[in-house]
Amino acid sequence: MFPFSKQTKKRLLSGVGMGLVGLTLSACVTQPPSFGEGIDFRESRYNEISAMKDYRDCRDHALELDREAQSQHDPAKYLASARMIEKCEAKLGPDVADIAVDERMRAYALTIQNHFKGGDVERARENLDKFTSNFDGRDLYFADGSSFIQTMEVLLGKRGAGSIGRYSDANVNKDLKSDLRRVRYWARN
Repeated sequence: MFPFSKQTKKRLLSGVGMGLVGLTLSACVTQPPSFGEGIDFRESRYNEISAMKDYRDCRDHALELDREAQSQHDPAKYLASARMIEKCEAKLGPDVADIAVDERMRAYALTIQNHFKGGDVERARENLDKFTSNFDGRDLYFADGSSFIQTMEVLLGKRGAGSIGRYSDANVNKDLKSDLRRVRYWARN
């Protein structure tokens, strides 16, 4: 057949085999990601981290105002704290809307409570509406298991005032329900 020696035939077959293996493997290689995609991802991630750092710094300052308001029982500081958290949230923008959602929910919930404590009930109602729409109906729960949203709805008068058992179906602290029923009873008499 071939005028080659056995050893030469083996080398040729081995070389052809290795060539076929190399050709087969080269067909399996995928395109590496372009250099620009990696940079864009890193830049985007850096911007998210930077935005969250700025948010947390802003929020921490607002929480300090909240602590001062609590210790001094100062309605003006409650309102200032609430407004500051609103500004912190507004600065974030849509690019980082899905980042640290639970953390941001707790902070925004504080705006509702602080507007209420500061005497701006209408703004507290507006923020409660924004809270439920911006956080897709997600809720926070107090240590006793009661719902933040339902508690604030009751306190802000957003639950049906004419319903007979308007607090019975609400996931609200039982002491709060009792006090509100007592107030309602004495208001009617």
